[in-house]
Amino acid sequence: MRLTRITTVAAASVALLALAGCSQPAAEGPAVEGPAALADGTLIVATEGTYPPFSYHEDGAGELTGYDVEVAKAVGEKLGVEVQFEETQWDAIFAGLDAGRFETIANQVTINDERKAKYTFSTPYTVSPGVIVVPEDNTDITSFDDLEGKTTAQSMSSNWGALAEESGADVQAVEGWAQSIALLEQGRIDATINDKLTFLDYAKQHPDAPIKIAAETPEAGEMAFVFTKENAELAEAIDGALAELAEDGTLAELGEQFFGEDVSK
Repeated sequence: MRLTRITTVAAASVALLALAGCSQPAAEGPAVEGPAALADGTLIVATEGTYPPFSYHEDGAGELTGYDVEVAKAVGEKLGVEVQFEETQWDAIFAGLDAGRFETIANQVTINDERKAKYTFSTPYTVSPGVIVVPEDNTDITSFDDLEGKTTAQSMSSNWGALAEESGADVQAVEGWAQSIALLEQGRIDATINDKLTFLDYAKQHPDAPIKIAAETPEAGEMAFVFTKENAELAEAIDGALAELAEDGTLAELGEQFFGEDVSK
């Protein structure tokens, strides 16, 4: 699974305000105090719009929604700004951020060392470990060590396929989660490994599915808003908003809405 995704205008606005201040009293500022990127009262956020349950259109053509989208909207409310979404394909999303087409990305962007070298990240708003999924009546598998000699189905281009092999499993190659879970429910494999969010989404859509989580990885993937290094001040402002959303229970509520549990910690 893919684990998981316009500073120019703002800068120009700041420059114009600075020039005006040299010759006359400063004009009334924006409705909110904060970084220059929010000076026009708008936060421009990139998201795919085709990535349920994180970023998608209701019924395929309705309102843009999803966990990441609703988190971004809630952040905007805390900052007192309007959130404008720019729907962008994943392959072009970082290039758009670099070019200043938008100020941040809300699309389950995983924090890793390679990205941290180039970008600034917010506090994570999604945390998801890897999990072993087994039939609900299975009692043989309770840890990754128990996969030794067992059969799993994995996409071999994913980290989960490598983890299954490292755990000693006999791995059947499949295209993705849908095929893996079909084989599991048919009793043709013993287990499959994926990230917890994928399992929670499936379980919410299929509450009667006869499957369960047998074990979790000790480390979890963390997903966050991402910014160019020059926009670190905006990242700090969004961190403050996320802290408030965690404290008032909004993040937990959104996790319950889309996944059946809080996925922010």
